[in-house]
Amino acid sequence: QVQLVESGGGLVQPGGSLRLSCAASGSIFSISTMGWYRQAPGKQRELVALIRTGGSTNYADSVKGRFTISRDNAKNTVYMQMNSLKPEDTAVYYCNMIIRTTVESMDYWGKGTLVTVSS
Repeated sequence: QVQLVESGGGLVQPGGSLRLSCAASGSIFSISTMGWYRQAPGKQRELVALIRTGGSTNYADSVKGRFTISRDNAKNTVYMQMNSLKPEDTAVYYCNMIIRTTVESMDYWGKGTLVTVSS
């Protein structure tokens, strides 16, 4: 069984920074794409950033230049450094990984971590 656990959310003032982490554990054979999504109140979940096995990345236009996604394959962990945070970044942030176990390859999601940007 595979589990994803996020950490690093919290309350921060506009202009501040946070670093999110998400670690996968369980019977993992390999992990391909890792990503972060977010869902603000009353809105649909949206892609924030993703990083592929080879290290290539994609970012939502709204976070380009402010957020940086990275991964540590040895630790099965994905990170997202968030700088110059804005109130509109307030949301629950979810990590997502495409994980291959000995049985199958599936999408896995964390339970989410709340980021609140407010003065």
